[in-house]
Amino acid sequence: MMRSSGVLMHISSLPSPYGIGTLGKEAEKFVDFLVKAEQSYWQVLPICPTSYGDSPYQSFSSFAGNPYFIDLEKLCKEKLLTRKECQSYEWGKDITRVDYGILYVNRYELLHKAFDRFQKNIPEDYEAFCQNQEDWLDDYALFMALKDAHEGAAWSEWEEDLRLRREEALQKAGEDLKEETEFWKVLQYLFYKQWNSLKTYANDKGIRIIGDVPIYVAMDSADVWANPSQFYLDENLVPIDVAGCPPDAFSDDGQLWGNPLFRWDVMEQDDYRWWKKRLDKMSKLFDVVRIDHFRGFESYYAIPFGHKTAKNGEWRKGPGIKLFRSIEKELGRLDIIAEDLGFLTEAVHEMLEESGYPGMKLIQFAFDSREDGDYLPHNYNNNSVVYAGTHDNDTILGWMKTAPRPCVAFAKDYLNLNKDEGYHWGVMRGVWSSVSDTAIVTMQDLLGIGSEGRMNTPSTLGCNWMWRMKPGAVDSKLVRRICKQVELYGRAPKQAGAAE
Repeated sequence: MMRSSGVLMHISSLPSPYGIGTLGKEAEKFVDFLVKAEQSYWQVLPICPTSYGDSPYQSFSSFAGNPYFIDLEKLCKEKLLTRKECQSYEWGKDITRVDYGILYVNRYELLHKAFDRFQKNIPEDYEAFCQNQEDWLDDYALFMALKDAHEGAAWSEWEEDLRLRREEALQKAGEDLKEETEFWKVLQYLFYKQWNSLKTYANDKGIRIIGDVPIYVAMDSADVWANPSQFYLDENLVPIDVAGCPPDAFSDDGQLWGNPLFRWDVMEQDDYRWWKKRLDKMSKLFDVVRIDHFRGFESYYAIPFGHKTAKNGEWRKGPGIKLFRSIEKELGRLDIIAEDLGFLTEAVHEMLEESGYPGMKLIQFAFDSREDGDYLPHNYNNNSVVYAGTHDNDTILGWMKTAPRPCVAFAKDYLNLNKDEGYHWGVMRGVWSSVSDTAIVTMQDLLGIGSEGRMNTPSTLGCNWMWRMKPGAVDSKLVRRICKQVELYGRAPKQAGAAE
C-alpha cells in the first residue's frame, strides 16, 4: 500500500445556508479542496439518520441515509422546492453550530412539500430503486411511518401486534400509512441519488471516501424491530444485556452505550447473513469501510439491562476471525479499517493480524498518561492508519489547553513543537511523517480550531455533533501549506503514482 493522506470532516459540518451540511455544491467544493491539497481520502462519520441525542452512532437504520443531508438547492433545480420556500424557514442563528431542534421540525415539513410535488411526476428509476433496496427499505419506511403515528415513541412501546410484527397488523399498518411510508421511501431515493452523484464526483477526481460503520445498532431501530432473532432479547423483545465499555482511567463508571448485543450463535447458524448484507451495502456506499469498536468481534462487554452504569458487566467471546473469513469468502476482499483503540488483549492483536486489515494509531493517546496503548509514532507499523484525533477527541489546540501539563510537555519534547510553527501543525507533522501507510487529520485541526470544534464528548448529551465550518474558511494559503507537508513526507498522490 502506498503512502497517502486524507481529511476527516462529517457531511453535517459543511457550510450551508440551511442549517446543516448537505450533499450539494459545498460537498463538491470540499472534494475540490482535497484534490488541490493533494489528498487521497475524505473520511466521514456514519451517514445514517440520527435519533435521540443526534448521534450518527445511534440511528433508526444502519442502511438508510440521513434525510437532513439531502441538498435543498438541488431539489429547487428539480422543481421540487422553491428557494423562497427554503428561505422562509428558520435554520438556526449560529452558522458554526447545527441546531437539531429546529431541523427536526422545519426540515421534514419542507421535505413533505417536495414529496407532494415528487408524487405528481415520479421519475422513471424510482420503482427500480425501491425494488433494488427492498431488503431494508420496506421495513425502514414502515418503521418510520409507525414512529410518526406513535408520536415518536420507541417501537418497544407500540402495541403488541406491531411490536411482535404479526402479519395482519403489519398489513393493516401498511395500508393505513401508505402515503407516509411512501414519503420515507422517497427521501431515501433522493438521498441515494445525491450521495451517488457526490461519490462519483469524488472518485472521478481521485478522492476515495472512507465511511464509518458502528459495530452496534440502536435498540430503537428498524434493524432490531425487523430482525429481533439476531439480537440478545428475551421473549418479550426486551434486551437481556446491553453493550458498553468497562471502567478505566478515563471513566470510573465505564461507558453504558445501551445497544442490544448480537446473538452470535444465531448469526453463525445462518452464516452471518445480516452482517454480510450490511457490509455488502456499506462497501458499495463507501470506498473504504472503517469498522468501529473492532475489538468487540473478539470479545465484547455485556452489561445487565437496566443497570445505571457499566461497572457490573462481563467480557464474552465474539465470533472472532471466522466472521471475517466467511464475509471474505462471499463478498471478496473488502477495504476495511479496523478501529482497534482501547483495551486490547493478545487475542485481539492476533485477530487483527490474521485479518490483515490496517488498525488505527491515535497520536493524541501517545501523550496521555492514562492510556496504556502503544501510540508513540516510533512504534507504528506500516499497515496502519494514523490520526491526530477522531470525533471522540478534543481538537489538538483544545487538548493542548486542557491536558495535564506533564502530558503536554512530553508532546512538545517528543514532537519538537513550537509556537512559531503552531502546535496543531507540529502534531499533524508527527502524523504525516510517521511510517503509517495512511494519515488522517481533522478539518478542525487544519483550521487551528480549539475545543469549540470538538464533535463529541463521550457519555454526554445535548452538546455534540454540532460543529460546522464557516463559509470561505479554506483559502489558497492553507492549501499550499498542506501540499508542502504531504509532499515533504511522500503522501501526495503524484508521488505514489511515481513510486508505482
